[in-house]
Amino acid sequence: MRKRSLRIQVWVNQEEDRKLQKHAQQSGLSREAYLRSLINGYVPKTLPPLDYYTMLRELHAIGNNLNQLAAKAHVTGHLEHASFQREADALRCAVQRIQEAVTSPEPHTPPS
Repeated sequence: MRKRSLRIQVWVNQEEDRKLQKHAQQSGLSREAYLRSLINGYVPKTLPPLDYYTMLRELHAIGNNLNQLAAKAHVTGHLEHASFQREADALRCAVQRIQEAVTSPEPHTPPS
């Protein structure tokens, strides 16, 4: 059984349809889901860059490694400086790559 029992049909021109298609595609939603979000007071965000999830996994892995080093240091009273430095450097590099991916300008592509 359908969750939604009412159908609404809306007429749009080609430009409005093009904009709706573009915005829905950028958000990763269907046109219907995009419109329902707008009706419910939410403007869907565009999908993050493709490597966003890869970067996020990398940050989680580095965080886990640092947490393990901290736990070991707490138990033994000794911090493995080389391991800690390696993970801290990896974290700095990952953060720098994320900043570049998010803030670096992209080439301008004229509208089609």
